[in-house]
Amino acid sequence: MLRTAAQWHAFRIPAVWYTDEVARDDVSPQTVTPLGPDFLWGVATSGFQSEGHAPDSNWLRRIDESNFEPYGNSIDFYSRYTSDIPLAGALGVQVFRISVEWARVQPRPGEWDENALRFYDAVLDTIVAAGMRPMITLDHWVYPGWESDRGGWNNPGMVDDWLANMRVVVDRYAPRNPLWVTVNEPVAYIVYEMRYTGVDAQTIEERIAAVHNVSYDYIHQVQPDAMVTCNVGYVSGRETEVNQPMVDRISGKLDYFGVDYYFGADDPDEPAPEDRQIWELPLQAEGVYYALRHYARLYPDKPLYVVENGMPTENGQSRPDGYDRADYLRDLVYWLQRARMDGMNVIGYCYWSLTDNYEWGFYTPRFGLYTVDVRTDPDLVRKPTDAVDAYRDIVRTGGVPATYRPTRPPLACSYVDPPSSCTDPVTLPDPSART
Repeated sequence: MLRTAAQWHAFRIPAVWYTDEVARDDVSPQTVTPLGPDFLWGVATSGFQSEGHAPDSNWLRRIDESNFEPYGNSIDFYSRYTSDIPLAGALGVQVFRISVEWARVQPRPGEWDENALRFYDAVLDTIVAAGMRPMITLDHWVYPGWESDRGGWNNPGMVDDWLANMRVVVDRYAPRNPLWVTVNEPVAYIVYEMRYTGVDAQTIEERIAAVHNVSYDYIHQVQPDAMVTCNVGYVSGRETEVNQPMVDRISGKLDYFGVDYYFGADDPDEPAPEDRQIWELPLQAEGVYYALRHYARLYPDKPLYVVENGMPTENGQSRPDGYDRADYLRDLVYWLQRARMDGMNVIGYCYWSLTDNYEWGFYTPRFGLYTVDVRTDPDLVRKPTDAVDAYRDIVRTGGVPATYRPTRPPLACSYVDPPSSCTDPVTLPDPSART
């Protein structure tokens, strides 16, 4: 996802589509049905953001060269995975997402570190032993320092280097039957790489699409029944403009459509406050319905999976709008149930993230089900938020209760997926129609 408000503002919705003609859905279901035993509940993490003990990489160098908060050892998942993974297992979830960090497993050109691979062996074994299926991300925006020295994505040889590592990882871990994510949120990745390396947008788009497409074919050679995606960081109001060019390059090689949804969109007729922090951006739970509907209409034959979704807070404090993590989670799951009831083939949901972690430059934004105060707590205690019990109940029952109503009603005219989210909005049932 775009991790700062300034990055989100760069993709702000234009006002030209707006219409005063808003349709109303006169019939909304009085009850919602559970998502069922086939639905995949999960949690999402990434290697660099949580592991600590980081080897030389493009991102470790950026921290050293930029006005970023020191990384330290993040929340030290590297040493604490044996206790962190059972926290997810205790929620009852079926999926645990990690990334296998290229910078860790290939510290030098042509050499893979067997000890690093054994670390990921142990992580994946612990995930399976806790009753969960791994979801492996091959590239969560981090590559080795030696690859930075070669120019990163500016270097045409990056594609072959990336694919060589991919084959090592896939050959080793395909027998564990993971779900696969090739490249995390490629457009946000491209934005970062353009900023820090000066790579041309079209060049990196072509190269990332190439590694995804080759990886898709290779994974299916090794794991014929594999489920592979490249998750899209949904940009409310400008999804077609921002992500569709990349989606066009890879849509033929997606077994499921991974959607990351975080924020709603500002009213295009109002100026966006440019000084807002990420935890002040608009949350709009029903927006996930529009994000899923957007891709269900474009690719009706592809299953949909919410690979990331969560709520940022400032240092674990209450949000300025008063929305708490448990209520937002329940509200959002309500809209997943509505999406499934309306015929969208939604197969899974992963909460971002299991714990707080290093949010690409800073520890201030907190997303975790379990909060961790890296700055002041040397013991890095995992403290449950209100969302832990809420998520456990959701997983146990397959969603929110049948008669649940979101704590915040949907907007009458939403800008998440214009114009359809305004002209064809979702609604809550009329309370007077209850039986």
